[in-house]
Amino acid sequence: CLWNHQQSTIKIGRCILYQQYSNFSDSSDKYDSRDVDRLQKDDALVDGYLTWRQFVVDDALKMIDESFQWRKEFNLNDLTESSIPRWMFETGAVYLHGYDKEGNKLFWFKVKLHVKDAKTIHDKKRYVAFWLERYAKREPGMPLTVVFDMSESGIGNIDMEFVKYIISCFKVFYPKFLSKMIMYEMPWIMNAAWKIVKTWLGPEAISKLKFVSKSDVQTFIDAEHLPPHMGGTDQFKYSYPPLPDDEFKSPINENGPIVSEDESEVKDTESECKESLESSFNAEQALRPKKVQTFSQAATRPLSYLKAVGINGSSRLRGVRKPQTTFKGTLLHVSPAEELSFGSKDSEKKCLIVLNNVTKNQVAFKVRTTAPEKYRVKPSSSSCEAGASVDIVVSLHGGFQASPQDRFLVMAAEMEPGAGAGTPELTQFWKDVPKPKIMEHRLRCHVLESPKSILSNASDSPLNTPTGDTQDLQTAVSGLMLLTAGASSTSLRKTLLCCGLYLSPLDSSALKV
Repeated sequence: CLWNHQQSTIKIGRCILYQQYSNFSDSSDKYDSRDVDRLQKDDALVDGYLTWRQFVVDDALKMIDESFQWRKEFNLNDLTESSIPRWMFETGAVYLHGYDKEGNKLFWFKVKLHVKDAKTIHDKKRYVAFWLERYAKREPGMPLTVVFDMSESGIGNIDMEFVKYIISCFKVFYPKFLSKMIMYEMPWIMNAAWKIVKTWLGPEAISKLKFVSKSDVQTFIDAEHLPPHMGGTDQFKYSYPPLPDDEFKSPINENGPIVSEDESEVKDTESECKESLESSFNAEQALRPKKVQTFSQAATRPLSYLKAVGINGSSRLRGVRKPQTTFKGTLLHVSPAEELSFGSKDSEKKCLIVLNNVTKNQVAFKVRTTAPEKYRVKPSSSSCEAGASVDIVVSLHGGFQASPQDRFLVMAAEMEPGAGAGTPELTQFWKDVPKPKIMEHRLRCHVLESPKSILSNASDSPLNTPTGDTQDLQTAVSGLMLLTAGASSTSLRKTLLCCGLYLSPLDSSALKV
């Protein structure tokens, strides 16, 4: 399995990193112990450092050392909104808002609002770090698209030290975090400055640099996510408070569905039953009373299946795929862990979110979305008893399509024993609960490709061209061969054995698990 090979490669990389730089665990004065602990447990972080430095272990170690020292200097793990001067937020010079065409969040820098000032440079750096760390925790593994809006700006707005710091954030501190860097309407007077900037960028970063104007910026960002001065339709106006990246809203029917629950369920049931019948019987038989399967057939099915199709269970779960991954939060376990998958077929218009209460008390929850007009969420606000689970069905309204830019936010908070769970009580509860006591988990949307798209994409590539994943694996394995080339055979064998792997001495290109 390719996934297993990739995990093995990461495991080897972690072992080699620790064998070459064993003082990580004894560097409490140099690093934050929480960062060291994360390096030991987070595969994505290890993979990020190794692949970003093309598996050259010395370069990866330098990157880890530099980024960990920076994280401790800026106290990243404890950096909060209240620890940043309020005036930084009020300027509106830096913020997160909107998405590019690939579904990556936009990180805006309004260059005309920047003024070079040695007295405030440290606060500006901490401010940028705050946004990056906030996003990294909320959307793990998702890259950012940086937009430098240079309209109405001049040479006096460019602080080269600040620009170099921003580049370092993506080049060193946050590996694999940058999707692209869009330079909008750069004045010709800044050409000389940007020639200097390019010398600070590595080949990877230079390839991600996009210079655009009003005429071609929509190559990367749709009009709905661009302000009017860029030719877009987004009427967003920055203001603070609150923070502008919190774009989640209550679904349209949070306080009651557009139609009654009973009427909605009947329509869903009729539609789904019709699809099932038409696939099994001819048109004449489909006119008979609804009967998908006989009792004897149903009796041979497991309970989970019967519930899914509405036998001894809710009809609203019929045809909804069960999540396969789980995020383990402090109050709730949320399935799926990262994304909801929607497609163009009727059977792909619904997704299931399963919440499991892992506390000893009742937990209130609610679900918000960035696109409330597109989705129906049932239930969107309720409570879950201790040790119990709740199934939430997210369905697309007719005529709408899911988008990679769509997001869902699951919010949860523990309730006092004996607290009421009615609508008035829950409404008041959410007004009173302190923000630090609220657990939040974000889910993004994944749009499934249609069979035609998949076949079309496959036909565009020769059969002998390796996939991206295969190429990544080949690169990783080749990199491991390079980074271990200088080690003695005994040292290498010891490293591989500590990882539970063995590299054949007869064929160094064969990775055996």
